[in-house]
Amino acid sequence: MLRYDSGPMSFLKPILFLIVAAAGSFAAEKPNLVFFLADDMGYADLGCYGAPDAKTPNIDALAASGVKFTNAYAMGQECTPSRTSLLTGRYPQRAGGMECAIGTGNVGRYDEAIALAEKSELGLPSRLAVMAPALKSVGYRNAVFGKWHLGYEDKFSPLDQGFDEFTGFLGGNVDYFDHVELSDLDVYLEGRKPIHREGYTTHLITEDAVKFLNKQAKKRPDEPFFLYLPHASPHFPFQGPKDDPALPSAEEWTQGTRMTYVSMLEDLDRDVGKVLATLRENGQAENTIVVFASDHGAMKPGLNTPFRDYKGTLFDGGIRVPLMVRWPGVLKPGTVSEQVGSLMDLTSSFLRIAGAEVPDGKPLDGIDLLKHVESGAADFQRSLYWRAKRGDRTWWAVRDANLKLVRKMEGGHVEEWMFDLKVDPGESVDILKKRPDDARALRQKMMAWENEVLPMR
Repeated sequence: MLRYDSGPMSFLKPILFLIVAAAGSFAAEKPNLVFFLADDMGYADLGCYGAPDAKTPNIDALAASGVKFTNAYAMGQECTPSRTSLLTGRYPQRAGGMECAIGTGNVGRYDEAIALAEKSELGLPSRLAVMAPALKSVGYRNAVFGKWHLGYEDKFSPLDQGFDEFTGFLGGNVDYFDHVELSDLDVYLEGRKPIHREGYTTHLITEDAVKFLNKQAKKRPDEPFFLYLPHASPHFPFQGPKDDPALPSAEEWTQGTRMTYVSMLEDLDRDVGKVLATLRENGQAENTIVVFASDHGAMKPGLNTPFRDYKGTLFDGGIRVPLMVRWPGVLKPGTVSEQVGSLMDLTSSFLRIAGAEVPDGKPLDGIDLLKHVESGAADFQRSLYWRAKRGDRTWWAVRDANLKLVRKMEGGHVEEWMFDLKVDPGESVDILKKRPDDARALRQKMMAWENEVLPMR
């Protein structure tokens, strides 16, 4: 039985009580967010995207219970730029020096990145982080377990970018059993402290995720959380969970067979299933948005079918990615969306869903992709832009509606292609010379974008 003090304003107190109670209830109902990010996994490396050999029933079931996107892009052709855009909701070029993967041992790989590395500034500045700080500001507990690859220096730690917990590795690739990279740096950390653990990397990431979920369920059941799981798998070194744990030589580090690659994929799928099972067992599943994606296209022996080429290029094989989202009660199971989207769109979606604002108040480059699907609106034409630098090689690309222009400059030599993705998704027929006016218009769009997408550091 509720009791209220008497007085001239006493009639308002029951109303105020209900308002406060409703606000508390709303806060408790903010959906949790779990984001699985595979590393270097191709568009066609999952059963639900046409893999001919890999058995991925848990990930396939995730797609079937939500939305599967068929026109989703990474905004980088390698790990660092893709992750930058995901966690900032902006083109990676705005961060400066982040449009190529940070090299093993904290190495810059093109002029701007080299200059930043020399000043110990190669990484994502904490003031440019968006997703985790914004979620934290509205009550989310944020954890990341796995691959960071956004800076080796302590100033670029996830703990300074809105995450409350971090266990994982700083560089682009580590041995799956010894958790070391091909440098002398300590890269496997818990928080800020280097650690050594026994176990296969994929399993350790899952172990940390399960512990986090159980802790949330037991100690903080009303606190929403963002669990970011950037896996190492199936990035090289190509080591399956049952392989010889001996450290590969430098020559063997990037060599692998399709059989080993598939064993890594199937092991990742089993561990995704363990996390999903934990959500169900804890009663967290119905109020949790689950996302699975890859950070960009695969290198061999991964499959990017039916798209052209591999990681490191700006043909669609290097940047088209699988993306699926499950949101019980909101996103209709079995939905397939052909809307052109990107991983950076998820930042905008997550902030809107959580009721959070962009920390610096500046606009994001991504759209609210999940709102588009929720609303059932018709798909719309869109423009997306890329630039990728490494050494003296620079790639550019622009997709405008169904037309895509790709440009590559290396050693003073320039090549250009243009494709109509509606009729030629595999980018096999170059129409550049047949449609010069369209090519000119796309070049102008690309130049305008380059002049606008300036570093914010």
